[in-house]
Order: sequence, then structure tokens, then C-alpha cells
Amino acid sequence: MSNSNLTLLTDLYQLTMMQGYFLAGMGSRRAIFDLFYRENPNGNGFAVCAGLEQAMEYIDNLRFNEDELDYLRSLNLFNPDFLRFLGEFRFSGDMWGIAEGAVIFPGEPLIRISAPIIEAQLIETALLNIINHQCLIATKAARVCHAAQGDAVIEFGLRRAQGPDAGIFGARAAIIGGCVATSNVLAGMKFDIPVRGTHAHSWIMSFPDELTAFREYFKAFPNSAILLVDTYDTLRSGLPNAIRVFNEMRDGGHHLENYGIRLDSGDLAYISKEARRMLDAAGHERAIISASCDLDEYLIQSLKVQGTKISVWGVGTSMITSRGQSAFGGVYKLSAIEDGAGKMTPKMKLSEDPGKITNPGIKKLVRIFDSNTNKIRADLITLIDEEIDIDKNLTIFDPLATWKKMTMISGNYFVKEMLIPIYRGGQRVYDSPNVMKIREHCLREQETLWDEHRRLDNPHIMPVDLSQQLYDLKQSMILEARNG
Repeated sequence: MSNSNLTLLTDLYQLTMMQGYFLAGMGSRRAIFDLFYRENPNGNGFAVCAGLEQAMEYIDNLRFNEDELDYLRSLNLFNPDFLRFLGEFRFSGDMWGIAEGAVIFPGEPLIRISAPIIEAQLIETALLNIINHQCLIATKAARVCHAAQGDAVIEFGLRRAQGPDAGIFGARAAIIGGCVATSNVLAGMKFDIPVRGTHAHSWIMSFPDELTAFREYFKAFPNSAILLVDTYDTLRSGLPNAIRVFNEMRDGGHHLENYGIRLDSGDLAYISKEARRMLDAAGHERAIISASCDLDEYLIQSLKVQGTKISVWGVGTSMITSRGQSAFGGVYKLSAIEDGAGKMTPKMKLSEDPGKITNPGIKKLVRIFDSNTNKIRADLITLIDEEIDIDKNLTIFDPLATWKKMTMISGNYFVKEMLIPIYRGGQRVYDSPNVMKIREHCLREQETLWDEHRRLDNPHIMPVDLSQQLYDLKQSMILEARNG
């Protein structure tokens, strides 16, 4: 699970291609690769960028040690000179990326790599592994938190995650997406994020009766007692016993704060409303009602419509596994390479599916905002040396349906370049904020979306257009390839 030993976290064909470049004498040719994705997960209107810090840790620690070289030697695939080269391997390239917590859209570069092709090729698999997973979970968390309408959401999924790494880094991503805390103690320590938890049904069952179990738990945690009330009978046993303990503590002079109940089964809408009525009648208006019952964004949304009184949501399996979408689908494609004369030549992948034809050349991403609302109007992918003059009107168009156009009027829009420098010449030039700062950034980023883009079902699709120069380059290369 340590990021210090992930050098062999790669597909074999990356290493065989590296040796091929090495033996062909072209390993030092500079190449440009773009990491992007093609579809938003779970039918969402956007995704959340996450995983950049772990990507940087991977690159910082990229070394082939003797054990790894011995293993590669044992495969009888690799040339001794190539293995000696790997022994001295260090990343020496440049990297640009979108800051974690940003909202992102299909087709746009999340990371741009400029490096000798032998280096750029190696890092593909690990970058995709790291970025794909955390973007997926952060996006799912953003959906769940949006459905909760400002209520606190806690990530509860460690026991259902696909292994320790998925649980640890999934918790990190869930916090970025908007969760206020996690049940995962190791993630809490590793990333300095809040941890929360109550008790299980086994706590109740281990005592002679429910009332005794509640009393003992409140004694142990008088300032953070959330009592699980559905072990036997929620409304006839659990709630009355919890209220009795709350009354005893209050009448004994204890100042009650951060206390309440947790529901884990039954009709959560009905039970929560009855629980609220009973708690309020007993003078416990400040008591929290939390729930954890195989929740997801759709169940939370439905419960909110029904007037539930739950205000804290513990979400586990559906969030940590991104139920409904098992993978993010990011890809890593070559967009330019140095020729024998040292000139950068645009490259692109063709396909019978227009949506899978890649964008050639060295590019940047420009986000266009409405000046009156600070909401995003569109994203525009341009060639690296293009500049947008905001003192002039700007007309953009859909690259697949070119008749669809939008004109931004001077004075009514502003722009922001989204890719920021992460490495220059192999040296890191960017320090990642802590996870809670990234979470704050993500919440602000989601406020730049129109409500229509945040719908759980059939959201409005954000335009991601190409500049005229990039579009013309792409069309000329398609025509040349077809005629060739």
C-alpha cells in the first residue's frame, strides 16, 4: 500500500515498448500524452478531479531497485543494456494537471505529460489506476452529498471496499467529494481527515438488556453518544430506552451535546418522523437523528421528498464501490511526438466512432465563466499557444455538430486556464493542499455549475468545445489519413 514501491505497478507492455524505444534509439524523443475520460460516471453531469497527490507521490518515488531489476531479468525478456538503463531511471519530464476538487467534463485533458517517450510510456498505467479510482469515488460522493441537500454525509464503506487500498484512498476521495468524515481510522490518520463512529448491534447484544448497553455507552462517551436503536424494536424499545438514558444524563446535570440516535433498518421516513416527535416531546430537540441503511443518492433523495427527519447520513457500499458504475474510464493517449529533426509532430488516434477520435497537438484547457453569475458556460480546448481576448466576443461551436454555436459577449464572460504546472524537468513545483482544503475547493467548484448540470438523472451536458485552430488541425489530419 506504500506509494514508495509502485514502480512495477504497470502493464508488461509498457516495459516491452520502453525496451523497443531504447533499442530503436528513440527513447529520448519528447512526447506529449493527454489523460482524459470519455463519459461521466453514473450518468452524472460532471465528474470530480481527484488523485493528483497520489500521482505525484508515485512519480516522486519512481525507481527500479535491485529486487525489481532481478525480477525483470528473470523474465528473460529484457536486454542487459536496457536493464542497466532502468537502474538509473528517473522521471525528467514536465507535467500539468487540473487541481484536485475541480469539476471536470469528458474529453478534456486532466493531465498533460511532456517527457522522453520512454518515461511517458512507463507512467501511463499507474496514473490511470490512481486517477480513475479517486475520480470515480469523489464523483459518487458528490452525487450522494448533493442528494443530502446540505446534511452531513459520513463515509462508512471500508468493510465493503475492494481491498485495503480501495478503502483508504476511496475514503480520501469521498471526503473530497463532500463527505464530512469517514469511519476509516487509518485514512483519518494518513490524510488528517475527521473520523466518526458509533457502535454496532453486537454492543447492545453483549449486555443483559438494551437499557444497560445504552447507559454504559453513554458513560464511556458522554460527549459523543449516538445510540443505535433498532436492535430489537426501534419505536417500542430502542427509542424509549435512549430517551430514558438522555433524561438521566440531563437530570444528573450533564450538558448534552453531540448526542442522538442512529437508525439502521425499517421505514426510515416514517420511523425518523416518529423518532423526532418522541425526542422533541421529551425535550431533546437538539438530539441528532442519523441513519445508515444501505443508502445511496436515490434513497436519500426519496427520503428527503418524504420529509424525513434524518440529518446525518452514513453511506457505505454504494459510495465506496460506486455502485452502478464500476470504473471511471480514463484513457492516456499520445498527442504529439518529436520527429528525427527535433520538431514536435501532432498525432491522433482515428476511429469509426467519432467520439473516440483523439485531439492532436499540444493543448490547454480554458474554462469560460458567466461574469454575472460566476457559473461555467463552457470549456474550450485550444492549442497551447492560443490566447483568448476577453475584450472581444467569443464564438464557440460543438465539434461534432458544428451548427451548434454559442457567442460570449465581451464584458459578460471571463476565462481561466485549468491546467497548472506540477513538474518541470522532473522536479515537483506544486504542493498539494490538505484533503479538507481540497474538499472546500470542491464545494466551491460545484457552486459554479448550473442546477441543470447537477441533476441526478438526465443532467444538462456541459459544452466541451474545440478552438477553431484545433478543430481545423484535427480535420486536416483526418482527411490526410483517409486519403493516405
